[in-house]
Amino acid sequence: MGSLFGTDGIRGRAGEGWLSTGAARLIGLTLGRDLDLALEKPEGAPHRAVLGHDGRRSGPELQAAFAEGLREAGYECVSAGLITTPGLAIIGRLDSYDLAVMISASHNPARDNGIKIFGPGGEKLADEVEEQIEMHLLAAGLPEAPCEAAPMVTDFTLEESYIAFLVKASGGLSLAGLDIVLDCANGGGSRIAPKVLGRLGARVHTIAAEPDGDNINKDCGATHLEYLQSEVRRQGTGIGIALDGDGDRCMLIDENGGVIHGDGVMTMLSRYAMRNNKWADPRIVATVMSNKGLHRALRDVGVGVLTVGVGDRSVVAGLKAENLPLGGEQSGHIVFGSDLFHIGDGTYTALRVLEVLRSSQLPLSELAAPYQPYPQVLLNIPVTSKPPFASIPGLQDAAKKVESELGEDGRVLLRYSGTESLARVMVEGPSATLIEEHAHMLAGLFIRQIGVN
Repeated sequence: MGSLFGTDGIRGRAGEGWLSTGAARLIGLTLGRDLDLALEKPEGAPHRAVLGHDGRRSGPELQAAFAEGLREAGYECVSAGLITTPGLAIIGRLDSYDLAVMISASHNPARDNGIKIFGPGGEKLADEVEEQIEMHLLAAGLPEAPCEAAPMVTDFTLEESYIAFLVKASGGLSLAGLDIVLDCANGGGSRIAPKVLGRLGARVHTIAAEPDGDNINKDCGATHLEYLQSEVRRQGTGIGIALDGDGDRCMLIDENGGVIHGDGVMTMLSRYAMRNNKWADPRIVATVMSNKGLHRALRDVGVGVLTVGVGDRSVVAGLKAENLPLGGEQSGHIVFGSDLFHIGDGTYTALRVLEVLRSSQLPLSELAAPYQPYPQVLLNIPVTSKPPFASIPGLQDAAKKVESELGEDGRVLLRYSGTESLARVMVEGPSATLIEEHAHMLAGLFIRQIGVN
């Protein structure tokens, strides 16, 4: 991955660098030209793109500028307006758009923004395609002049088609009589998620669903659960649901105000699937950041865990390679297999959890109880350099010895920060005292060899 496209598209401070309107236009133009031949459409058939944003103040103008570049490359463009990232990807797939372009910085503050690009079928662009586009953009350089494109007109039928899709995808789920507190993070799901749950019969108490351009993710949503916790306790509901700014994450609050993150969600969904014989292959995909408590909770019911690197790209790759039904991250970004085209959708995740809740007639806290996270110690060590771990005397042997002592219910994760001069040592296992000792021992090796004096 190059310097422009990160693990989840282009992201940065809105109005600066590659997130200025002039740059957005250039990216749209370059993308359109680079993909023109790859799409292999019949001669004379138009290229079509759908765009959307998550409610940030900078979103509509960046969307309009990007569309201006695409039009110059021969695309017909339409706006879905305020929408979630998965919603736009699904619309792109269902309506056979060549491109779906989401203007969003996900869970980041309102001052930031980003560009996420999906190709045919609602799938993210391949790394090699992004690298080609990036090479052409860097060769062209940042444009100095802004793009003053006219605002796009929103086609609200696109939002409605996505809502209808989710309602149908619920499989006839009835939420009649169920009270839900829903936190929309003042983002892309602010109109959509309440409508979906309401149409299925729930009494929805919605908070943080009034985006004003500046309040997205501000003290709300999947990364700030305190307000939702207090509302669930105050209103006495059985469940609280939190999305993030662009609606691909889902975090839960149980009837006692307890937090259930992605590992807990995967535990509930997996155990329910096993009870109901829904999976031919009883494995899921999780990243290296998932707690070993997830592995233990699933091992008890015969579910294995395929562990992959950090990020939803890695999760999706694992799901596709092994044809598995479910994967995800602790952040609440849960990805379903062919059931949802390998797209992570926070609202759809909530529907699947609500299916488990309604079917079992048990409290959410009891359903999530099998997941008990192991203690974890994370130490950050300031370092003067970042040599390969294999070149640090004794480090790898010490890490292997620790993992051997901890057994299958423990682990060691060593890595350097990607943005700071830090080495990170994480040790996890069933004994808090033991892992503390192991973590400080490993940290000592870093300190003696490359630590800051």
